[in-house]
Amino acid sequence: MNEWHRICELEQILPATGVCARVGDRQIALFRPRLDDEVFALSNIDPFANASVLSRGIIAEHQQALWVASPLKKQRFRLTDGLCMEDESRSIASWPARVRNGFVEVAI
Repeated sequence: MNEWHRICELEQILPATGVCARVGDRQIALFRPRLDDEVFALSNIDPFANASVLSRGIIAEHQQALWVASPLKKQRFRLTDGLCMEDESRSIASWPARVRNGFVEVAI
């Protein structure tokens, strides 16, 4: 069963960017694609480079879905579920994320 973890204030994540947070032994990439309070949580580990870099990727929209492109090898991962556009066998973990009382929370 997932437990909600308070990560940071929403205002600490600028729109159209991501940040990295550590929850237990996991590195989580949090993304805030727009000015609203919609947030997404994915693994921060790029499975192609085995590097902790996805929070620094570029957010883009493709076929009416939001994606983050790895800053290293440019593979794209869908923000809603971590699916890798280029290679589904390399998809990454995703977790439910929400904003509650101005704070970003992730269920892990």
